[in-house]
Formats: sequence, structure tokens, C-alpha cells
Amino acid sequence: MWIIDIDVGVKKDMKAMSPRDRQRIFDFLENRLAPLENPRSLGKALTGPFRSLWRYRVGDYRIICRIKDQSLTVVVIAVGHRRDVYRDEG
Repeated sequence: MWIIDIDVGVKKDMKAMSPRDRQRIFDFLENRLAPLENPRSLGKALTGPFRSLWRYRVGDYRIICRIKDQSLTVVVIAVGHRRDVYRDEG
């Protein structure tokens, strides 16, 4: 089982989301992603300047993560609407 580590800034940003969307994202992370043997099986590797990151789709939202294999941790570094989430990273 993988540990899901959500960055403090991400938690703050998620408070602006609707409770329904926020719950869908938490459910995805805890119930679908954490129990996997390989969290990469549900995600997609990003390219270019984001090539060390992975993204997951939950409705119109994207979850951007860094996967740390040595500690079995998925670090959530951004969550946002698909039109905006990639602008904040870099």
C-alpha cells in the first residue's frame, strides 16, 4: 500500500473546490491509488519540464504527483481544473 502525502499548499487550494469535487479526489487517492501495487498503472507520465511527474484524471480535475519508489509514497504537488493546473507548475 502506498502512502499519499498531500502538500500543505495543495490542501489549502482544495478548500476552494466544491465539497463534492474535493471528496471525489480524496476518494480516488485513498481508495483507488493507495492500494495499487504500481500507482503508475492509473496515471500518465508528463513530458517536457514536467517529465518527473505523473498525472491522474478525476473528472475535470487533474492531480499532479511525484512518485517516490524508495519510500512507497505518492506526493501530491498540485490539484486543479484541467485548464489551469499545468500553469502553476514549472
